[in-house]
Amino acid sequence: MNTARPRRPLRALFACCLAFVSMLAAAAAFAADPPSAGATAKPVKIKPKGTGEGGNESSGGLLQPDVNVIDAPTSAVLDYGGYSSVSRFYSGGGVLEYVSFGVFQNLNIGGSLSMDSIIGSDRNVRLRAPDAQVKYRFYEGDRWFPSFAVGYDGQGYDYNSTDKRYNNKQRGFYVVGTQELGVPGLEVHPSMNISDFDGNSFYGSIPFSYNIQDKVSLLAEWDNIQNFYDSRLNMGVRAYLTPHFHLDFAVRRIGSGGLYGNGDTRRPERIVQIRYSGNF
Repeated sequence: MNTARPRRPLRALFACCLAFVSMLAAAAAFAADPPSAGATAKPVKIKPKGTGEGGNESSGGLLQPDVNVIDAPTSAVLDYGGYSSVSRFYSGGGVLEYVSFGVFQNLNIGGSLSMDSIIGSDRNVRLRAPDAQVKYRFYEGDRWFPSFAVGYDGQGYDYNSTDKRYNNKQRGFYVVGTQELGVPGLEVHPSMNISDFDGNSFYGSIPFSYNIQDKVSLLAEWDNIQNFYDSRLNMGVRAYLTPHFHLDFAVRRIGSGGLYGNGDTRRPERIVQIRYSGNF
C-alpha cells in the first residue's frame, strides 16, 4: 500500500513569486528618500561587498560577496580573478566540497564533489559523481530595481543509493534577483528554477539574509517551493571570522517528517560550512 502523502501543488505560488520580484522595486523606492527639488535623481548602483569605490581585496579589509544563502543562490558573483572554496559537513559524516572561480567579469564557474561517510569509523565511504555550477550576473541593479543573475547548479543533496538519485534534487537552471529591503543589510533573493526537463516542473525559493556590520549574517530560506510537503525551511547564521574566512551553522528541512520514496526518513539536518575566498 502506498503510504506517501498526497502532493498538493500550489500553482498560485509561482505567480506570487513573480509578482514579488516585480514588487521589490516598488518597495525599495518607497523606502528611499525622495530627491530634493531641482536635484537630478542619479541611480545608485548596488555593489557586492568588497567592490566599493577604491576597494582592494588584497587589503584584507573587505568581504567577498555572498553568492549563496544556505542552499539557495543570490545574484552576487565572485569578482573577476576571485576564487572560493566551501566545505560543507553534513549528516552521516559526509563532506561536500565546492570550488568556484571568477573567470570573466560577472561570470563564475565551479564544481562540486560529495563524499558520504568519510568522517568517522564507518568504512562504507562513497564518492559521488562531481557536478558543475555556472552563474552569470546580467543586470547590476540600482536603488529601485534588483540585480539579476542566471545560472545552473547540478549538485543535489541526500543521495538515494536505491534509486541512484538525490532525494533533494539539483537546482538545475535558475534565475535569481537580489534587492535590499530598505533596512541596511537586509536583503531578499527570490528565485525560480527548473530542476530537470524530464518532469518540466518549476520551483521557487524565497531566501532572506541580514548582514550585521559585516560581523555576522542571519540566514533564512523557504526553498524547493512547488507543493508544501516537499518544500524546505532552512535557517542558519554566518560568522565572518576574517574577511576571507567565513563559518556557517545551519539547520535544513526544519519541521520535516515522513518518508522519501525509497523509505529513507525525512528529518531536519544540521550542517556546518567553512568558506575561504580570495583573489589571484
